[in-house]
Amino acid sequence: MDPAANGIKEVAMEVFNSKSLAVQAQKKILGKMASKSIATALIDDTSSEVLDELYKVSKEYTQSKKEAEKIIKNLIKVVIKLVVLNRNNQFNEDEMLLMEKFKKKVHQLAMTVVSFHQVDFTFDRNVLSKLLNDCRDMLHQIIDRHLTAKSHGRVNHVFNHFADCEFLAALYNPFGPYKASLEKICKGVNKMLDDQNI
Repeated sequence: MDPAANGIKEVAMEVFNSKSLAVQAQKKILGKMASKSIATALIDDTSSEVLDELYKVSKEYTQSKKEAEKIIKNLIKVVIKLVVLNRNNQFNEDEMLLMEKFKKKVHQLAMTVVSFHQVDFTFDRNVLSKLLNDCRDMLHQIIDRHLTAKSHGRVNHVFNHFADCEFLAALYNPFGPYKASLEKICKGVNKMLDDQNI
């Protein structure tokens, strides 16, 4: 065998053995596979039901199946990439601290989502919108070193939709068309809180 070719092969092997490339490949593959079937395989039934309802209300609200699919797909891609980075110990100490803060903020968000539904006349779209935007800002900081501008765009796309005050007001309208969906979303989120999954 030509020694030069052999050298090239060795270099290629070296590159493919590197951890960062493996993580990159994992993120890319999982990102491309963020279809509903993959999401269902990666997340439990409760999360899947919540995502289904979020898709349903988003489709109705935006009047666009394509837009609603894109929002949920982007949400799944971001979550998957976050999991991949975390499982592969890619976060430094500061990012790990941020990740802990982020988890607490998401927990607070989940509890607020449920309590606004359960306790009459407590809903405040500005409070919910601020919590969502706080989560978005923390997420940008966590993924800053690791993910591309495209991923940051996905984060914005998801949070800009769900943190929109008009959307939140429509979702929580007790006489609106989303009442049944909100009931299912809150039931699912409540179960996730009980199971300590959120």
